[in-house]
Amino acid sequence: MNETNEAKKNTYEPRRDKHDPKNKQPQSSRGNEWLSTLLYIGAAVLVFFLIRHFVFAPVSVDGDSMVPTLHHQDRLILNKMSSIDRFDIVVFDAPDDPGKQYIKRVIGLPGDTVEVRDDVLYINGKAYSEDYLDPSQYHLEEWENFTEDFSLSLLTGIQEVPKDDYFVMGDNRLNSKDSRSFGFVSADELVGTTNFRIWPLGDFGKIDQ
Repeated sequence: MNETNEAKKNTYEPRRDKHDPKNKQPQSSRGNEWLSTLLYIGAAVLVFFLIRHFVFAPVSVDGDSMVPTLHHQDRLILNKMSSIDRFDIVVFDAPDDPGKQYIKRVIGLPGDTVEVRDDVLYINGKAYSEDYLDPSQYHLEEWENFTEDFSLSLLTGIQEVPKDDYFVMGDNRLNSKDSRSFGFVSADELVGTTNFRIWPLGDFGKIDQ
C-alpha cells in the first residue's frame, strides 16, 4: 500500500509546474496552427467559388414566361456542365437585351426542323406531346390556339436550326419572348441547364416530375 502511494507521489505534477512558462507551447507551433486554419478556410472558400462559377449556381426566375412549369421568383440550381438535350430548361444570355438572362425550354436542336400546326408540335416531321403545357388555365376560345402556327422557314427564312444554335420557347406560349421573336440562341450564349428547384419549399425537387 505504501509503495502504491509512493508511486502516485512520484507521478504527480505540481501545479506550479503546469503553469511554468517553460512548459508552455512554443509560439511558433501556435503560429503554424493559425496558418493551417487560415489555409484550410481559404481553400474551402476557393473551392466554393470555383464550383459556383464553373459548375453549379443559384438562379431566380423573373417573370411568367415559363408558367405553369416555373413561376416568378422560383429559385433553381443551374448546372453549367451538362450537355443540352431537347426539352431541357436552359438559362442563356438574352440575344436582344445585353446584360439580361432568359430561361426557356429547348425545342429545336441543331439540324432540327420545327413547326407548330393546330397546337401540335412537329420536330423533323414527328408530332410531340407537350405535357409540360397547360392551355386549359387560359380559357381559350374554340377558334384560338395556345401556340400560334409557325414554321422555321416562315419565322427565320431557313428550314433547319443552324449548327451550334438552338430554338427555344417558353411554356407560357401566350406570354413569352423567345425564339419566335428574337431568333436562334447560340451555344456560346447558353449558361447552363436547370432541373432542380429549391424554392418555394413546397415545390422543392426536380422540375417536370
